Amino acid sequence: MPFATRLGIELHEATPDRAVGSLSWSPEACTAGSALHGGALMALADSVGAVCAYLNLPPGAGTSTVESKTNFLRPVTSGRVHATARPLHVGGTLVVVQTDLRDDEDRLVGQTTQTQIVLAAKDDATG
Repeated sequence: MPFATRLGIELHEATPDRAVGSLSWSPEACTAGSALHGGALMALADSVGAVCAYLNLPPGAGTSTVESKTNFLRPVTSGRVHATARPLHVGGTLVVVQTDLRDDEDRLVGQTTQTQIVLAAKDDATG
């Protein structure tokens, strides 16, 4: 995921049951008051959540985010943000993932619920 790499997102664990990643605070990723920008937090949650969703797909299928909602609970002004994504629903059409965002003190700073559509594998004969 080139965008996640550019932001500095690191993936630490990836299984169908749980994906874990993190992002370091940096002044370039902040908004007013030296708080990490909500877009950076959402990018972390979306990236780690997408890995979790992808690992729950049938062979050859793809996925795309169709909805994502984040609640921001406290600012992040230093350290790292740690994302843990878990599937809430794995179906044939949709995968729903919840990602908790926590700071270095294990305080919940945000929570994202995203819905990923399951894109069926293309038949090589029909393209």
